[in-house]
Amino acid sequence: MALNESLLKELKIEAAASRKMLERIPEDKYDWKPHEKSMSMGSLAAHIAENLDWAALIVNTDDFNFETSGYKSPKVKTKTELLNLFDDGLNKAVESLKNADDKKLHGHWIMRSNEKVFIDSPRMEVLRSFFFSHSAHHRGQLSVYMRMNDILLPQVYGPTADDTNF
Repeated sequence: MALNESLLKELKIEAAASRKMLERIPEDKYDWKPHEKSMSMGSLAAHIAENLDWAALIVNTDDFNFETSGYKSPKVKTKTELLNLFDDGLNKAVESLKNADDKKLHGHWIMRSNEKVFIDSPRMEVLRSFFFSHSAHHRGQLSVYMRMNDILLPQVYGPTADDTNF
């Protein structure tokens, strides 16, 4: 099996789990945060949604520089904006991975801020650690935010106390 086929299967599973969570976040909770140093629920949800854009970026570029990219964290005000951000990113991620061959996925990718290098690894490793694991990490944070606000948690890898149909 080609690497991209494996990644696409995993993307389908992980994206479905993320979308189920994002769909349940009420707009009136977007400004809520558990601590003054924490991201708001809306910012965290947008960060999870925008993470999908990174898959295409990692596959389609060799180097990302925060200082020259014009990158800005997305702001969402409505559930429609949040889910559109997610769906657009998912579509780009799927297309990029469909077109990525093993040689491309073994190629190198760098994330930096001018001369300060944050990541310098093969794309496959970056997709595993920065893309998939990063998304799961923030989805875990969001599940705590949801629990603290009595928002029902959907199944991700198995049943939850709120959603026991498995």
